[in-house]
Amino acid sequence: MKTTYHYATVLEALKELNKKGFLVDFNLQDENIKKNPHNYEIQHVFRYEGNSDPGDEAVVYGIISTSGEKGVYVAGFSANSESEAATVLAKLCIEGNDQQCNM
Repeated sequence: MKTTYHYATVLEALKELNKKGFLVDFNLQDENIKKNPHNYEIQHVFRYEGNSDPGDEAVVYGIISTSGEKGVYVAGFSANSESEAATVLAKLCIEGNDQQCNM
């Protein structure tokens, strides 16, 4: 997995991933991600921390599915905003043994 952290904002990261063909909104596939995490590979991870508001924290994942779909998943990074699918994606990062993926 190639991990980079050079985009200034979530919107900028989403625009750049879109240019690279990551067009599918995987946020709409929460249930499938939870049930079939083995069908997804994380290619990019971008983490953003709010300067003063923890509610501004987010993680942007660039994902490729086994069916070849390329898309993004945006997750809040605070304890009260993280979905079960976001937890599964974070676990996929860790299990992938990518040291830069630690959240």
